[in-house]
Amino acid sequence: MKKDFLENSTTEQRNNLSTNISSKSALEIVKIINTEDAVVAGAVGAILPEIAALAEDITCSFKKGGRLFYIGAGTSGRLGVLDASECPPTYGTDPGLVKGLIAGGEKALTSSVEAVEDDREAGVAELKAHNFCASDVLVGITASGQAPYVLGALEYAGKTGAVTGAISCNKNSRTFDLAKHKLFADVGPEVITGSTRMKSGTAQKLILNMLTTTSMILWGKVYRNYMVDMKPVNQKLILRSLRMIRELSGCSEEKAKEVFEASGKKTKTAIVMVLFNTAREKAEALLSEADGRIDHIKGT
Repeated sequence: MKKDFLENSTTEQRNNLSTNISSKSALEIVKIINTEDAVVAGAVGAILPEIAALAEDITCSFKKGGRLFYIGAGTSGRLGVLDASECPPTYGTDPGLVKGLIAGGEKALTSSVEAVEDDREAGVAELKAHNFCASDVLVGITASGQAPYVLGALEYAGKTGAVTGAISCNKNSRTFDLAKHKLFADVGPEVITGSTRMKSGTAQKLILNMLTTTSMILWGKVYRNYMVDMKPVNQKLILRSLRMIRELSGCSEEKAKEVFEASGKKTKTAIVMVLFNTAREKAEALLSEADGRIDHIKGT
């Protein structure tokens, strides 16, 4: 059954543009790859309403105390882990808010552990180990759409009543039968037949960027286009925080340093302190009343 499914999968078809790529020069090869890569953005652009709808559900989950889980195998799983790992430093979130699960665990992040994607129960066990529940969101990521590890997890998540989403580059992905949000990125055949780390992986990365970035913006982690909730854990980020305070409030460098310290090194709080000429406690209260969004505070 798996063989028949793959034979009819878009990702397993031969790409006409790259048919004779093995006889090409280095420059000719990269030109072919670049031409095909240009297709990806359009494929993702064609499903923006679906991506936005999933991002809105993710935001609702966050506001209710829920979490976002990505689950995948191979390249897809690694991309989910990467996206999840970048949320805490960028948006100041708890490490458990966005979690990436990959078939084979940490070992699979740096080594190929391909056989584990066939273990349907392993995906379920991962969710149970993290106490996955109805208030959470699960997004299954699989280029071909047939990895049992992901399918088992999506089926389990659906039974809990949680919101589910699926990202795949095959129209007939089995994940779509188990997901509320069906994100089909039609990138076409890969340059190297079946090498889904290429166009499919690029599409997945673009979509994951959109999901977390959009949900974080809607959740108040961004003001204008600044990541005001980032954690200033090193000198570079401290300087970035001070620059944000100055640019968003119009205050002097000395004032920015003063409120940054007084805010407990919380950039967003410091900005509100300057904008409303108030102490830390009042600034935090204003943010709480506005669901953490500076642009929802009266007077901004």
